[in-house]
Amino acid sequence: MDTAHSPWQPPLIWRAAQLLARALVGLLARLEVTGDVPEQFRRGPLVLAANHISPFDPLVMAAACQTRGIGPRIMATAGLFRVPVLGAAMRHAGHIRVDRGTSAVHRALDDAASAVARGSVILIYPEGRIGLDPGMWPERGKTGAARLALACGAPVVPVAQWGSHEVLPYQAPRGMLRGIARSLWRRPVVRVHFGTPVDLGETTAAHPGAARRATDRIIDALTDTLAPLRPDEPDLPRHVDPGRPSDPSRVHRRNPR
Repeated sequence: MDTAHSPWQPPLIWRAAQLLARALVGLLARLEVTGDVPEQFRRGPLVLAANHISPFDPLVMAAACQTRGIGPRIMATAGLFRVPVLGAAMRHAGHIRVDRGTSAVHRALDDAASAVARGSVILIYPEGRIGLDPGMWPERGKTGAARLALACGAPVVPVAQWGSHEVLPYQAPRGMLRGIARSLWRRPVVRVHFGTPVDLGETTAAHPGAARRATDRIIDALTDTLAPLRPDEPDLPRHVDPGRPSDPSRVHRRNPR
């Protein structure tokens, strides 16, 4: 991995946006952040792998990372980059566009690999979408996060979050105003925990099945990191979003070690 030049530094616009995210999250919820990223990893290269449960997650992750002094570059859906003003701000902040469902989707992984090789911290949702597991546990992941880490030799830190689904509904912007009004009144607790770096059990993605096995280890680690955040909700969440579909086809089943 090329580390000859200085690691990427988050620009002022992104640092300011993280402060704004922290203020907005604090207005709508009670944010509790636990765990940390080891000192030797926090300036990159590093892959943060987070579970995805709500449209509110990016704000939560921006705020949580700000509390730990980390300015990650986020792999985000292309739709956000097409929004006037927001898209330009995201490009300037160094975030990475992911064109899901198109032939250009592989370009995002190449861009992320280049960013990690230059010392960036990359935040990725290994599930590849807002998860639709019936119990809202991390579902079977896509292999992008594992392939990125294996290609660059970067460590992977699982970041679990719980509670953001009580702020914004799955179908936002539909129902968003109602969700915001409820959150302003109730201010639900949103918990984020930075877990222990994942042992991927692989050294390269070139071996058959390596990326899949490493992905399963990442999802296992995310599940283990999430469990203490929802101790009284081991099976189903208390908060039920009627607009959220359920898809059991990608339920993650832990592989025996």
